Amino acid sequence: MIGIRLANLSSFDLNLLRVLDALLRETSTVRAGERLGLSQPAVSAALGRLRAALGDELFFRRGQGLEPTAYALSLEAPLREVLDLTETLLRGADRFDPLTSTDRFKISGSDFFAEMLMPSLADRLTRAAPGMKVHLVDLVPDSYVDTLERYDVDMALLPATDLPDWVQSRPVFRSSFVVVARRDHPRLARAGIAPGGVIPVDLFCDLGHVLFSPEGKLQAMGDAALARLGRERQVVMTMPVFSGVYRAVAGSDLIALLPVQLARHVAPAAGLDVYAAPMPVPVAQIVMVWHRRFAASAAHGWLRDQIADLLAPLDCTA
Repeated sequence: MIGIRLANLSSFDLNLLRVLDALLRETSTVRAGERLGLSQPAVSAALGRLRAALGDELFFRRGQGLEPTAYALSLEAPLREVLDLTETLLRGADRFDPLTSTDRFKISGSDFFAEMLMPSLADRLTRAAPGMKVHLVDLVPDSYVDTLERYDVDMALLPATDLPDWVQSRPVFRSSFVVVARRDHPRLARAGIAPGGVIPVDLFCDLGHVLFSPEGKLQAMGDAALARLGRERQVVMTMPVFSGVYRAVAGSDLIALLPVQLARHVAPAAGLDVYAAPMPVPVAQIVMVWHRRFAASAAHGWLRDQIADLLAPLDCTA
């Protein structure tokens, strides 16, 4: 819990904790005031009281903003947990109304979800929760757990993986993979392979590939599937976003493996043809994950339900 340096809790104004939380989130007295509905002088005065009560500078000026001290940073996660629990306690699950909600959420996910989730989620929120704000931020698979623990994101969408016990998860859909190539790809045409057909493994391995990898890795599920056949492909380019993958394919003779839902969705407009891979690629189970501190949050649970409902039709094992 919060390691506050207080001589006497009874003399401490607990409203100052909301100011501290806002300052940690915004690193600006102006933006913190906007978040809280306070003036900038009121926030500055509250910061002065916090410094006196906690015996620490808490923030110092750096450029146009404020930088927290090590002690202030040590309070960030436990402070937000306390405030979240307090809000949940005071509001109560039965009192949540999406029509009047002004909650804000950050969802971590690849740009697959920019195409396949966010447009339909925008439509649903416009009708059911017009005051709710949702932000899709970049997925960084190697550090998504850290982002959940630091409150950088509220939930993440990613392939199923081992999770620490403080992370909760929910399966949302399964995805198979297909090959995309530019329309009328010359080598595929010369080989007499029509869209929808299976690309022979020799040709598949001989062609250059574009790989989706936010971290710039040169191998993924497709490479493991080929390795089981004793083969390997030529990955000549990696992209941190799926849109970069299929645009590179559309403008060259490279090919790529894409989730089947995304491939079929973008192929007509992007000038792509869709083919079957020569080897079986395991189906990927996509899950939604979140910190268990939000398990009882009515707003968080409501949004999780909306996302799961919108993604369910994508489920594909073929």
